[in-house]
Amino acid sequence: MAKLYFRYGAMNCGKTTALLQVAHNYEERGMNILLLKPSKDKKGEKEVVSRLGVSREVDYLVGEDDSIIEIAEEYLEKNNQLDCLLVDETQFLEPKQVDELLFFATEMDIPVICYGLRTDFKLQGFPGASRLLEIASTIEEMKTICECGKKATLNARFVDGELTIEGEQVAIDGFDNVTYRSMCPKCYFKKVKKLTK
Repeated sequence: MAKLYFRYGAMNCGKTTALLQVAHNYEERGMNILLLKPSKDKKGEKEVVSRLGVSREVDYLVGEDDSIIEIAEEYLEKNNQLDCLLVDETQFLEPKQVDELLFFATEMDIPVICYGLRTDFKLQGFPGASRLLEIASTIEEMKTICECGKKATLNARFVDGELTIEGEQVAIDGFDNVTYRSMCPKCYFKKVKKLTK
């Protein structure tokens, strides 16, 4: 039976690069993949974009009211074969869409591999990621390092170069002077402590 995979990690750990490598591996063997990303992710518009500079157009931008089952069925009607469903930035999916991913993997016996963040800049879970942590068959952490050299697990948001712990959960890297840095908990709380003094 095919599985629902969730591969998560802090920003800059190579999630999108890994996704693009998996897509390449399937296609090099003559297999078909369906590549999705939530429309909330404005970075790259209709493309998934790796920080290494590699990018690829997605097959479908998923809106919050879209049914992933319907998207996959429509793909299968046109292509007759689907060997893997890949989803980038899955933290932005709705929980009901994550449920559809599990149903699809189980019923269609087609692996679904999701990549995304676990938590936001306030250390709160994203709805899509939280649901994946509850129901994914396999959960894998992808690792990166903090500026101090230790393992980074958190994402700090900066606006105009200044750390912030205020704002909406979703603010896309590179828009409205927003950037993010991956940090270990010690460095994150050290910066937050300075900010709140």
